[in-house]
Amino acid sequence: MNDRYARLLQLVLAGRPEPLTAAFLGTLTEEERAAYLEVERTLASFALAAVENGPASGILGENAPAPAASPSLRSRVLASFRAKRAERPRSAFLVLDMIHDHLAEGSILEVPRAREIVPALAEKLRECRSQGVPVVYIVDEHQPDDPDLDLWGVHAVGGSGGNDIWPEVAPQPGDRIVKKRTYSAFSGSDLQAVLDELRCDTLVLSGCLTEVGIKATATDALQRGYAVDVPPTTQAGISAMTEQVTLGLLQVMPPYGAARKELLTRLAG
Repeated sequence: MNDRYARLLQLVLAGRPEPLTAAFLGTLTEEERAAYLEVERTLASFALAAVENGPASGILGENAPAPAASPSLRSRVLASFRAKRAERPRSAFLVLDMIHDHLAEGSILEVPRAREIVPALAEKLRECRSQGVPVVYIVDEHQPDDPDLDLWGVHAVGGSGGNDIWPEVAPQPGDRIVKKRTYSAFSGSDLQAVLDELRCDTLVLSGCLTEVGIKATATDALQRGYAVDVPPTTQAGISAMTEQVTLGLLQVMPPYGAARKELLTRLAG
């Protein structure tokens, strides 16, 4: 075994929590990630075979005693592997605040990078719709007397056109639209009711701003037990650097365990 695979094997056997592993994988090249996952899959296959059938004689030697797994250990390991194999996440694709007041040149809260992701986002929307993945638009909307406008300037006022969704990524029949008033899409909105109706356990977040609305919504979602993914090509923030910091932080946080269990139980029921 060469040094490279020996190092990867050492990392796999360290048994670090999945969130830390995910963050570590984000620092590797594509080739290194593929090698790491190959080592992980190979070890998993050996472990499953050993628990189900007993260790192969060729591994330990012809005369080596075969260690027997206890019934409780066998049960836990098999349940874990089979759960991984059977896992079928039910995803919803959320598009946050791709509105005129963020994308139009010269607007008070313009996010120039948001215009750059429009082609990739439009393609992702076509893909979701063709695969039956529900699409939910999250739209910032304020009343003219909302105190939030004193801090951020007049933006996204209902009926003004400022919170109209950008035409190139506009909703299609069957898509959902949820209005929000603050950073998180869950706060003061009916998003939770929409997700309950769609019976989703995984949220794919896109749009802008990454460091504000996406981060706040992702944090709320994780605390409610949802798995969260933010594809880099369909999110836009203030700068590439702050986007990377935000995405890195979100990678480290898994769904809150107790809430995740409750959510999956509710969906199963």
